[in-house]
Amino acid sequence: MKLHSQIIGEGRPMLILHGFLGMSDNWKTLGNDFAEAGFQVHLIDQRNHGRSPHSDTFNYLELAKDIKEYIDSHHLEKVILIGHSMGGKTAMTAAALFPHLIEKLVVVDIAPKYYAPHHQTILEGLAAIDNASLTSRGDADELLSQYIKEKAVRMFLLKNLYWKTKEKLGLRLNLEVLTSQVEELGKALPGEYSYNNPTLFIKGERSNYITSEDKALIEKHFPKATIVSIPKAGHWVHAENKDEFYRTVMNFI
Repeated sequence: MKLHSQIIGEGRPMLILHGFLGMSDNWKTLGNDFAEAGFQVHLIDQRNHGRSPHSDTFNYLELAKDIKEYIDSHHLEKVILIGHSMGGKTAMTAAALFPHLIEKLVVVDIAPKYYAPHHQTILEGLAAIDNASLTSRGDADELLSQYIKEKAVRMFLLKNLYWKTKEKLGLRLNLEVLTSQVEELGKALPGEYSYNNPTLFIKGERSNYITSEDKALIEKHFPKATIVSIPKAGHWVHAENKDEFYRTVMNFI
């Protein structure tokens, strides 16, 4: 699948993968920072997200194959691969399957373990937006607020809105498939998968996505892993403490 991306800067290739219900735009500010530091940054929309194509198939094997195809089609070598949440699981899978393409791996606030589905309320709110005839972003926010109280989360989700016609808003997401395949989102990295190059796991101090109990599993799959906790940050660690996140990644690479 030919993925949509935004490419910023020149230098060593760095690919950044967003999380579930996100898009490449979520990483634009940090992408500019990394580009200024001498990297060619590829901000990628994963399948069924952003401006990338939609597909009825949605699982980490296919998402990882998409990344390999992207790397091959852009003739990239010695890639630094960064992934947040769902993007982190995609990045782990791609690194394990295609280690010759990935020089270093950064996994943001996700472990290689199983996670139970926990996005149901968000998906219900997005479905309400998708089924409504909305003509303003304010109306969309008001409707979504009936499902999600946190304004920051709503603003993140509403980035998926676009003008379907001159009068009507729609969602870029393939919401039907993402909802029906949501069980795929939490699946663990297969037991035989491993990656032996340098790997950095970054967790938000206030997030429970990576716990101390996950250390052994992380090191089983990623023997050269380092785990760093970023203070004053939750699951969206790269947005909540951008400067410390940037310094931590740059120190690693």
